[in-house]
Amino acid sequence: MGDMSPARDEVRRARYAVAAVFAVHGSVTGSFATRVPWIREHAGLSAGQLGFALAFTALGAACAMPLAGRVTHRFGSRTALRGLLALWTLALVLPSVAPNLVTLCLALFAYGASSGMADVAMNALGVEVERLLGRSVMSGLHGMWSAGALTGSAAGTLAAHLGADARVHFALASAVLTVLGWTVCGWVLDIQPAADEEPPPRFALPPRSALLIGAVGFCAVFAEGATLDWSAVFLRDRLDSSAGLAASATTGSMLTMAVARIAGDAVVNRFGAVRTVRAGGVLAVLGGLLIVLAEHPAAAMTGFALMGLGIAVVVPLCFAAAGHAGPRPSQAIAGVATVTYTSGLIAPSLIGGVAQATSLMVSFCVVTALACGLVVFSGVLRAAERGGRAKADPRSAAVSGPHS
Repeated sequence: MGDMSPARDEVRRARYAVAAVFAVHGSVTGSFATRVPWIREHAGLSAGQLGFALAFTALGAACAMPLAGRVTHRFGSRTALRGLLALWTLALVLPSVAPNLVTLCLALFAYGASSGMADVAMNALGVEVERLLGRSVMSGLHGMWSAGALTGSAAGTLAAHLGADARVHFALASAVLTVLGWTVCGWVLDIQPAADEEPPPRFALPPRSALLIGAVGFCAVFAEGATLDWSAVFLRDRLDSSAGLAASATTGSMLTMAVARIAGDAVVNRFGAVRTVRAGGVLAVLGGLLIVLAEHPAAAMTGFALMGLGIAVVVPLCFAAAGHAGPRPSQAIAGVATVTYTSGLIAPSLIGGVAQATSLMVSFCVVTALACGLVVFSGVLRAAERGGRAKADPRSAAVSGPHS
């Protein structure tokens, strides 16, 4: 089993390793996003068919995430994360070789399933590192995910600009990320279940606490999806901005969120999870009001930046609160992740539906109203404050070092 109480230097090293895992995971997402037009053309799909196929990514994740706890219990946290992350990096290749709608749906289901399981496993390890260190680190870990997504996106943009075949691009990216992920996983904590611990069920409904926390994450992810998918359209259609200026709104929001997440742990450690989310909610609401009332692109872009700043740390803190809320972190995190994935799935289409029935301004009124939920319901994250300050309990798990 190894040392029951890992040395602080070992925990710090594990924190950096988990941060690298988050960056690898984000790089896959960023790589994929840039080549969606190529995938659509290769499979010969209409816009509607592409939207239908992309829904299978979230469906696969939602179906597979509850299995992550079972896999981790069976193999231990390090081996499980190593395998699940490798499945995710290798799954990047699948969408590029799908020749039609049916095969693309199947490919994206597998792609999403591997993403969701790796997501739960790495967040559960992040929560454990946070608990052992006794301070918030989850925001910074998700900031590394955003940095990885930006890196993958930049490489994918270059590949697309050079006219590279996505099959070649994804094969190379997959190989590099698989090796990198496999290597850094050797330094994460190896948490083994106690000898008398019952394995988690293969499928189980998330606990009620996870649903409440997930509702807060739902508000944040809905606003994030609306901002990333519709900010450029809002500036282009409503404010008659140039295509370049409209696109910069999306990039600016991503950069704002990445920086805010990386810096967010210092704020959370100083003010606590509840007050941080509450203040973020206020910023998001102000940003939403600025967007709705904007008569000039600069005002709308400022609003989108405030929206990104306000929601940046909410999802990391939701995962942290879920992990600290009960005896089975993986099950609670899977529940919160399922709710947030659902939000990310429905947000773009709901915004589009409301816009078609009324206007984009009304759509962002809905986003602003949901952002109010961050202010009102932030108290459910109080478990993250208690857990972040808790000391390690040697009875909870056996932890062995990176070379055990």
